[in-house]
Amino acid sequence: MLREIQAPELAARLADAQAPATLLLDVREEWEYQLARIEGSVHIPMNLIPLRMSELPDDTTIVAICHHGMRSAQVALFLQNAGFDDVINLKGGIDAWSAQVDPKVARY
Repeated sequence: MLREIQAPELAARLADAQAPATLLLDVREEWEYQLARIEGSVHIPMNLIPLRMSELPDDTTIVAICHHGMRSAQVALFLQNAGFDDVINLKGGIDAWSAQVDPKVARY
């Protein structure tokens, strides 16, 4: 089952020093990442995840991010099936983050 997190909930988690470590995995294309991103996120385009998933920690919560949450949901399911235990999809993607958390992040 795919777990999802809302943008405000993710923002609160990231701001909480007591929260478990969280890796933000942005799976969008390079041009999208350059246009708008959450600072501190790791960028691995969706098509490269199978080749580069060994770079991802298996002992950290991974929050997958894309534009609206569809591609990242697919990546989250792929990672779960590959054995990653703690993977969450950002519901609404970077667009929700911009609209609900940080309006300085460009919307496109």
